[in-house]
Amino acid sequence: MVTIRLTRRGAKNQPFYHVVVTDSRKRQGGSSLEQVGYFNPVARGKETRLKLDLARIDHWLKIGAHESERVRQLVSVYRKDIGKQAAAA
Repeated sequence: MVTIRLTRRGAKNQPFYHVVVTDSRKRQGGSSLEQVGYFNPVARGKETRLKLDLARIDHWLKIGAHESERVRQLVSVYRKDIGKQAAAA
């Protein structure tokens, strides 16, 4: 089964996550099929906290991929933020 999930990168006490599409049987840090975004939970100042490629995520979901619970939450938040930015423009 194909899964969209987070894989941790970054240093000790400075987490940084890539949002990747991977086979669910692979280990967390293993090879992935595609990177579709990133999440920086400790972003400061003008650093980007969350960036996702929604078109590619939707493509993988149509094919039958499953999202992890945390990725589902992040995609929901990102869609709301994009909607607010579009409404403001």
